[in-house]
Amino acid sequence: MPHTPVSKGLSPDVDATLDLLFRRRSGQLTATLTRILGIDQLDLVEDVVQDAFLQALRLWPSSGVPVNPGAWVLRVAKNRAIDVLRRQRRWRGKRAELERSILPEPSGGGSHRVFFSDEVEDDELRMIFAMCHPAIPRDAQIALTLKTVGGFGVSEIARAFLTSNSTIAQRLVRAKRTLREKHVPLEMPAKASLPARLSAVLGVLYLMFNEGHSAAFGEDLVRAELCDEAIRLVALLAAHPTVGEPRVDALAALFLFQASHIPARTGAGKLVPLEQQDRSLWDRRVIRRALAYHLRSARGESVTSYHLQAEIASIHTLAPSYERTDWPRILACYDALLELDPSPVIALNRIVALAEVNGPAVGLESLESIKQERSLDSYYHLFAIEAELLARLGRPREAHRAASTAASFSQSHPVRRHLELRAQDHLRSTP
Repeated sequence: MPHTPVSKGLSPDVDATLDLLFRRRSGQLTATLTRILGIDQLDLVEDVVQDAFLQALRLWPSSGVPVNPGAWVLRVAKNRAIDVLRRQRRWRGKRAELERSILPEPSGGGSHRVFFSDEVEDDELRMIFAMCHPAIPRDAQIALTLKTVGGFGVSEIARAFLTSNSTIAQRLVRAKRTLREKHVPLEMPAKASLPARLSAVLGVLYLMFNEGHSAAFGEDLVRAELCDEAIRLVALLAAHPTVGEPRVDALAALFLFQASHIPARTGAGKLVPLEQQDRSLWDRRVIRRALAYHLRSARGESVTSYHLQAEIASIHTLAPSYERTDWPRILACYDALLELDPSPVIALNRIVALAEVNGPAVGLESLESIKQERSLDSYYHLFAIEAELLARLGRPREAHRAASTAASFSQSHPVRRHLELRAQDHLRSTP
């Protein structure tokens, strides 16, 4: 174990530090080591990275969190990789490349950060494109990339796909087997092959940002590192001369419009719904960036689902208030979006706009047909929408039950607390 200086003073929250570090660094480290060792060694690479974090979990509670925790984990993972290579007698040909790709942290005191080589960002992009190989089914492509590059757990991926943990686990096993059997190189595909992979790559970034913007699990409402990473990667794609298509600009605009609201989404430790947010807190700098991408996305001839979602986000963002939102225009966007992507989640989100335009009774009637979709049986958002519609119709007892059901299905602590409070509000309104 390398010697590393340790922070002094108050005892740090080791679990929180490791959790944040894993989210931010595991994808970078996995991408770099996989490029060097080969994608056929992906299981080994994941074990190496995991081992480094497990050692930190064992040692840091007693020794303290290092001054530069990222560099500590990086060194341990690199040394573990070296040990494996030596045992496999592959060390001689890999040593120079490994040393070039993972640089040591700077010497001296003060504030430190982990320095990766300039190609790490490209490594991650190569990793995503490699994982999205057309030989792998689309859902498995996205699931594997979220796990390997995004650091998602199986439960988080299952939640994103509205399916079971076992289904996702099976997809991951099959996807890795395909990568090994096909000897997939960890590289950007040729220009002619990009269209076959870009859609899946954008799907990965979409789900990565969504999980960051509205975390499905745990105490954090927002996982800023996932939002930042999705925005960074989509910006790289948008600037790329080959893949910088209008739909990429549209996705970048969507991310930035939604990210601009983050400063107003919590207050006094509580979730703040859109209709109650202080819009003066919205980040105007981020909105300006979103508008620039939104304008660029209009240069093409086709309209994608990302264009329509970005348009909906722009309408919300540019409205002077919730009450003065152009709901008919949003509803028209959802109608067009359903034609392109007739998913139950899109249909459910459309209900909100429908109720604003035509009233809660119409919204509730439409919701009843969506409730027949089995994949939404435990989707908290469905019951949360139902609760609000019932409350607006003067049916507080039913609204209380729906809000309580929604709270029971949410695994996000801030969302659950918000829904529990709403359920109590409905109960107090019961005559």
